[in-house]
Amino acid sequence: MNTELLEALNMLEKEKEISKETLLDAIENSLLNACKNHFGKADNIKVIMDHDTCDYQLFAEKTVVETVEDPLEQISLDEASQLDGHYDLGDIVRVPIESKSFGRIATQNAKNLILQKIREEERKVVYDQYFEKEKDIVTGIVQRYVGKNVSINLGKADAMLTENEQVKGEVFKPTERIKLYLVEVKNTTKGPKILVSRTHPELVKRLFESEVTEVRDGIVEIKSIAREAGSRTKIAVWSNDPDVDPVGACVGMNGARVNAIVNELRGEKIDIINWSDNPAILIENALSPAKVISVMADPDEKKASVIVPDYQLSLAIGKEGQNARLAARLTGYKIDIKSETQAIESGELPENYMELGEGVYEEDVYDENEEYPEDADVEVDTEAENETEANVQPEEDGEEA
Repeated sequence: MNTELLEALNMLEKEKEISKETLLDAIENSLLNACKNHFGKADNIKVIMDHDTCDYQLFAEKTVVETVEDPLEQISLDEASQLDGHYDLGDIVRVPIESKSFGRIATQNAKNLILQKIREEERKVVYDQYFEKEKDIVTGIVQRYVGKNVSINLGKADAMLTENEQVKGEVFKPTERIKLYLVEVKNTTKGPKILVSRTHPELVKRLFESEVTEVRDGIVEIKSIAREAGSRTKIAVWSNDPDVDPVGACVGMNGARVNAIVNELRGEKIDIINWSDNPAILIENALSPAKVISVMADPDEKKASVIVPDYQLSLAIGKEGQNARLAARLTGYKIDIKSETQAIESGELPENYMELGEGVYEEDVYDENEEYPEDADVEVDTEAENETEANVQPEEDGEEA
């Protein structure tokens, strides 16, 4: 038994996760390559290796002839008879080869071949490991800043968090642990290249899957998600179980679940709304916390006209149009928001609408310190722009990521 070789292979298998069979195949190929470098060719060279004991035999198959013309492939009858008296002309004789007889160059080439195979297999193991985690969350340790990019250690591989995939305003410290969305794993000659993101909308979805049992088990589905990284995210949820409140499940007791995700995203606001197959109801929910008087949705054109009370217009639009923009992306509809006064002027509401009072909500007084329902998890925007009308088109989340 070749004890030293067996121990070395077992150690490599344990530390590098490279199978012993693969390493033994590499050794066989290196021996054949050494023979080719030493003799000039290795067509008739055979290697027999016991994969259990790691013992191996190296020999050349030579044909018995009367006159030897090629000593690498032929052997005289006299020489063959010295090995075994039963050989006759035309028989194949296995002549042992001592690997110790190889020259320095042949030995070095064989060594390099084995090391190259080990490196290739090591890269393959790492690639396969992280390829399985593609489109999922990974936890990494911040190493250092490389320009404006951040080097992240993921365990057996490093990833680079590029400037485009960082949330504006986030600053990381060395040794800090952060969660990232693994966008893609590419196999390159220098090893796997891992692309990660902190801005991708799927990061929020995966965080809910890890934090909310009902989402992970498929009882609650996240139907749609719209995100402006670092500022606000809206998600629409649906329950497959009538006894399970999807919004309540995601918010958790006293907001514990959603707050854990908000903390991981460093204070990013998260609006959780109920999904509805009725586009009008969905759009109304998506514009939360603003109250809506009416929604006219055209499923074919993917357009919707929304009327809100005058005092709710700024809230519906949001700061710099953010609330309306996220609602449009969440629903996939182009949303046209008008106030009551504008709707009356355009003829969408009767002139005496204010006098009739139908559908008009009692004007509430909003205070920036007031606590709002947890299912909305929003903060009233007292700095909203004084826009009078918003016409917002949905954008693809992929453009943000």
